[in-house]
Amino acid sequence: MSVATRIARLRAQIEQHNHRYYVLDDPNISDAEYDQLFRELQALEAQHPELITPDTPTLRVGGTPLKIFREVQHRTPMLSLNNAFSEAEVRAFDARIREALGVDEVEYAVELKFDGLAVTLTYLDGVFVQGATRGDGSVGEDVTENLRTVRDIPLRLNEPVAELEVRGEVLMFNRDFELLNEAQRARGEKEFVNPRNAAAGSLRQLDSRITAARRLSFFAYGMGRCAGIELPGEHHSQMALLQRLGVAVAHQRRLVRGASGLLDYFADIGRIRAELPFAIDGVVYKVNDTALQQQLGYVSRAPRFAIAHKFPAEEASTTLLAIEIQVGRTGALTPVARLAPVFVGGVTVTNATLHNEDEIRRKDVRINDVVVVRRAGDVIPEVARVVLEHRPADTRAFVMPSVCPVCGSHVAKAEDEAVSRCTGGLFCPAQRKQALLHFAGRRAMNIDGLGDKLVEQLVDANLVRTPADLYRLGLLAVIELERMGEKSAVNLLAAIEHSKQTTLARFIFALGIRNVGETTAKDLAQHYGSLDKLLAADEADLLQVRDVGPVVAHSIRDFLQEMHNREVIEQLRACGVAWQEHEMRVATGLPLSGKTFVLTGTLSSLSRDAAKEKLEALGAKVSGSVSKKTDYVLAGTEAGSKLDKARELGVTILDEAQFMALLAPLADFQSAG
Repeated sequence: MSVATRIARLRAQIEQHNHRYYVLDDPNISDAEYDQLFRELQALEAQHPELITPDTPTLRVGGTPLKIFREVQHRTPMLSLNNAFSEAEVRAFDARIREALGVDEVEYAVELKFDGLAVTLTYLDGVFVQGATRGDGSVGEDVTENLRTVRDIPLRLNEPVAELEVRGEVLMFNRDFELLNEAQRARGEKEFVNPRNAAAGSLRQLDSRITAARRLSFFAYGMGRCAGIELPGEHHSQMALLQRLGVAVAHQRRLVRGASGLLDYFADIGRIRAELPFAIDGVVYKVNDTALQQQLGYVSRAPRFAIAHKFPAEEASTTLLAIEIQVGRTGALTPVARLAPVFVGGVTVTNATLHNEDEIRRKDVRINDVVVVRRAGDVIPEVARVVLEHRPADTRAFVMPSVCPVCGSHVAKAEDEAVSRCTGGLFCPAQRKQALLHFAGRRAMNIDGLGDKLVEQLVDANLVRTPADLYRLGLLAVIELERMGEKSAVNLLAAIEHSKQTTLARFIFALGIRNVGETTAKDLAQHYGSLDKLLAADEADLLQVRDVGPVVAHSIRDFLQEMHNREVIEQLRACGVAWQEHEMRVATGLPLSGKTFVLTGTLSSLSRDAAKEKLEALGAKVSGSVSKKTDYVLAGTEAGSKLDKARELGVTILDEAQFMALLAPLADFQSAG
């Protein structure tokens, strides 16, 4: 075999493996085998530099630094999209399209709007020859050498197309962003604010070796000029053609009809957004028929046939007006920022957590600062950082109080903790209120209707001092509370009465033992089977419970050794709170003991909570993240990044039918309560 033939075969093999690894997420050789092929190609090219071609995968490692980026004139302008931010604007867009086309309903191609950097890739005879940024839409920057380092951009298409421009987005996956910032911290260098900034900064490096060291990714969303291949007449089919040619296209795309189809897609993507392995800031709607696209034409610098439906901003800047202290059910003092109202993440935010005193010092947050507030989904808003360049002269540093702002008790801070705590215990009304809210919570005793305002009234009126007092409330006392009519009072008392029949796991969780979450409560209930056995356990015995370590064991003993906690437990039992108990059993006696499951996506036959309960009752551990220790991933519809991670690690993946088949022969085993 000639050297030229061997080099050609190596290039084809390496690019095929790159496509399987980076685009399909389905590698079929080990890293060591890949490295061996790559090193052989490098050695042959070093010996025969005259055989190096623009499509060789060795160029992905980066080349000689540039002094400046050359300008690239886009032969087909890279236009921006108009935006929609509400349902009304989406319906208006659809109405304009229908009116312009004179039809009753329109078919749309819908896809993700990536939060990255728009680029165009040019292929001649199937070989990647140039890549450029969007720039101002007419003129961009030549970043060809940097784009060669992006592993999921093919250097040669699967077919020798005479000419093809691919439009798409360069972005950085969340996991790669985290690794990059870890490396930045280790070197004592400035961290990137978000994946988009990291991707943009990495792509515009004059030294492509730096770009190569930062793993970027690419997804196509359209085409520019094309010659030498028959183009389908629909956008959705054109994306399928790009996939056939070996170009990465996100699979979360769809064909829908009418405004209702657009809005359904927006809602569906919104539900899975947090599970995606990369950042998006909305979705894009395009008329699918390209002939109709041309008929609709353009307005200014945007097409009439497409629009971006943006998610509400998740970060916004505002002024920090004050820092106040909230006292939690465990006595933790949490600094809370009072903010000038700002719209972020779809809601108006006036408060944001500052976590603890150490975090305030680390971020150098001061009263009157201009700060960036972050909110993602249902996560509590937080102060992400200070805008130092806008810091006013009248800022004031925060000082943690030495006494509890609610009860005046001494505030203590353990050496190994970042949190300061009130020492007042149940004497502190704030802790009492939070303890009651936790006790009544949906995953604890599930007392419907017992919310913040009602608990506040009950404590302030001295009607309830401990959870046991809830079960002693009478109708006349409850009716006298503010905004509480007879019907509401009857419903509340009925909910309290109904909560008496519970499970041991819920009861343990409801007690609010520090460091004992819902999963640990279930482990304790499953291990001991009865409350008396748990009450009699010492720390050494507690350490035998699955996932209970020294810190958790110490917290449990501290709580159960306090006489007033024992008294409350006995009072609750005396009031009729009860559960079914069983003989003490160790987890190893259950059919799924030692197995770890991760759930992702939507199940049709049962909720994820119900699936979790079934698994835990059979001894399995249900984790929130996929790792090498994961045994199974249960993947429903619209499964996200957890499914990708499972494939990457070779974890066994079950669909819903396989999961139900796994459970069927184990149905005789009952929950531990």
